[in-house]
Amino acid sequence: MLFDFFYLASELKKVPRKGWKSKVGIEHPESVADHSYGTAIMAMVFSDAHNLDTEKILKMALLHDLAESITGDFMPDEISKESKRLAENEAMKEILAKLPENIAIKYQNIWNEYTLANTKESVLLHDVDKLEMAIQAVKYSSEGFSNEKLGMFIDSAKKEIKSKELLDILDTLSYK
Repeated sequence: MLFDFFYLASELKKVPRKGWKSKVGIEHPESVADHSYGTAIMAMVFSDAHNLDTEKILKMALLHDLAESITGDFMPDEISKESKRLAENEAMKEILAKLPENIAIKYQNIWNEYTLANTKESVLLHDVDKLEMAIQAVKYSSEGFSNEKLGMFIDSAKKEIKSKELLDILDTLSYK
């Protein structure tokens, strides 16, 4: 039972972040697991800086893309938000069913909180998720990939991030 959960979670290491490959042409982009790790590190720091529930936000960060171990990485223009939400909710039920019920219920509640984005932790995590993407765009720029194509990722983050603090950080990013 636990093996099946861990096996599915480890699949994220093999799921490439699709946008980098299809929109920028990066042959071997970061994996969803790479992105989740970066998001978790950033969420930990911002949560501690704002005296939020860091244990909860870390769990949320580690769970936020776990459904993609089954669904793959959807790009916004290839599926509606509602279809993505439904597919990911079903995938999470399947994944969490591999855990003992008491743990599965805790993680399902954290997942629900993230998807509803109705708490300070979940709102912050959505913002951090976008900031991490923008920082990755800057990293790819420093490796010589197209600024024009990478700019769309930074522009997307600017439109979606709500936190002034994170927007201020985003405004300091420069790419070559």
